[in-house]
Amino acid sequence: MDAEGLKALFEPVGTVSVKRMFGGHGVYLDGICFAVESGGEVYLKTDDQAKTVFADAGSAPFVYTARGKPMTTSYWRLLAGAYDDSDELKRWSALAIEAARRAAAAKAKAPAVKAAAGRKAR
Repeated sequence: MDAEGLKALFEPVGTVSVKRMFGGHGVYLDGICFAVESGGEVYLKTDDQAKTVFADAGSAPFVYTARGKPMTTSYWRLLAGAYDDSDELKRWSALAIEAARRAAAAKAKAPAVKAAAGRKAR
């Protein structure tokens, strides 16, 4: 799927931007990557809270091979029914957007914690 196809797919979710990455595409809403496309498949961001919902629905994680070993990501396959049902797409995308926001918040918090720990060590 190309960038324009991804923008059209996620139109019910909002205005997204699409950037090339790792031979595929990253899909961003408000500057946060919540979906990736690789080999024509779309995968949505998960975390410990969202992963169970995706697994229970029959989705599977995006796995790639690096240095001969399988690497499992935090992105899970978009369910087939969501491609043609905008309500389903919005539901699954909302879970992914929430997971991506939690991940971004945790990442932003980590440097502040490290800086505070460094100040205490003095």
